[in-house]
Amino acid sequence: MSRLLLAFLCFFRVLFGKKLPPGAIAFLPEGAAPREAPKLEAAKPAAKDVAKPAARDVAKDAGAAAVKDVRDDRPRVSAGQHHRDGALALLALLQREGRLVDFLREPLDGFSDADIGAAARDVHRGCAKVLDQHLSLEPVMPGAEEAKVAVPKGFDPAEIRLIGEAKGEPPFRGTLRHHGWRVVDAKLPALAEGVDRMVIAPAEVEL
Repeated sequence: MSRLLLAFLCFFRVLFGKKLPPGAIAFLPEGAAPREAPKLEAAKPAAKDVAKPAARDVAKDAGAAAVKDVRDDRPRVSAGQHHRDGALALLALLQREGRLVDFLREPLDGFSDADIGAAARDVHRGCAKVLDQHLSLEPVMPGAEEAKVAVPKGFDPAEIRLIGEAKGEPPFRGTLRHHGWRVVDAKLPALAEGVDRMVIAPAEVEL
């Protein structure tokens, strides 16, 4: 290869950032031989450059963990327990307003009908007040007792109870003995935590 051609070749290789041809190395000054470019390694971030979670994120995570721990520590009340507590709370109201438990637990054999009637009037007044305040009721089958009614096909046994022997398939014809009751709305008192629901009425001590 002539020196002129080699010079042009070296010029364009240097211009485009390529290696010199092997023939050109002999014409370079002593100690100027090109060295292989060192291999580049991916720069590792310094310890201080490692991304750290923001302080607010750390606080948020800690707060969420604390809330989770508190919720996990709370005793979970089952549906059955909640319904039982509600029933006991309603019974406590009936006792407080109408002395219902006292009336039902009192032996009536030694009392006259007049005495029982007078006591029942007070119980009736207080218990009716509780029902009016906390429960909305309606008859299951509207109508007067002893009226003739029809029991439709596909009736719900939880709503209509047949008395006597049923023959054949519904619809049935019969006499209404009781119209039944259905709760339309219930507004039971809030159940406070830490209250013993088994205590229907506290003991009263006069000092």
